[in-house]
Amino acid sequence: MERKTPQEKKRLSYVKDHRNNYGENDKSSRKNIRRNKRFPNSANRRRAQTALTALLGSPDDVRADAVEERMNGRRPKRWQKFPDAPLGATVDGALQRRVRMGTAGAESAAARLRRVRSRFDWMAPSDNPLLPPIMVRRVRSSLAEDDETGCA
Repeated sequence: MERKTPQEKKRLSYVKDHRNNYGENDKSSRKNIRRNKRFPNSANRRRAQTALTALLGSPDDVRADAVEERMNGRRPKRWQKFPDAPLGATVDGALQRRVRMGTAGAESAAARLRRVRSRFDWMAPSDNPLLPPIMVRRVRSSLAEDDETGCA
């Protein structure tokens, strides 16, 4: 196995390491992911059970059609996980936020942004298989904003 240089390690860290950017405590995800998967499934089972209780008793085609229509009339509830962001995108966003808030100088922030983006392929995010689709859109929109502000 070939030994990596520190620059290569840094580049790989920006691409492969991810950070929770959902806005909540990252430790709470251990419980909240399970809970959020549980609630929609429970609601779907409850709705199916209440609809099927109308079929108790003597069989009737009219009631069966009404129950089937009620079951298919509403799409089932679902929940989807929000992917973590690559470290490079997180650092880039933090630097841009500092410039917008005025806590960092524009020149030094622009130099830092160039250094971060040189380690991470920001110009072709769609080519990066490790980048989730939502981050591809976020990176492209940040590149469009930089053209207007002159940070890049």
